[in-house]
Amino acid sequence: MNEKFEGLVEHLLSGNIFLEEAIELLERRMIQRTLERTAGNQSEASKQLGIHRNTLQKKLVAYGLGGRRLRAHRKTASRQGRQRKPKAGAA
Repeated sequence: MNEKFEGLVEHLLSGNIFLEEAIELLERRMIQRTLERTAGNQSEASKQLGIHRNTLQKKLVAYGLGGRRLRAHRKTASRQGRQRKPKAGAA
């Protein structure tokens, strides 16, 4: 494993890949692979990766992986037709 990693490092360096880009490539691929292994289960994937679920979701958005389910923020039925009252003393 160590020899393969050393070969990868050498390949990246000889290809003029900057550290930031190499980290992004590694993170993106590890996240993709882990999500495949967990059948898209983000909670389980975050455990296997050793990161918090919220961190995983932020990385999914940052890397454009589209794995994040966006929830529509809707008002509850009781608040939909109601107007907000102005605060007392507000101009």
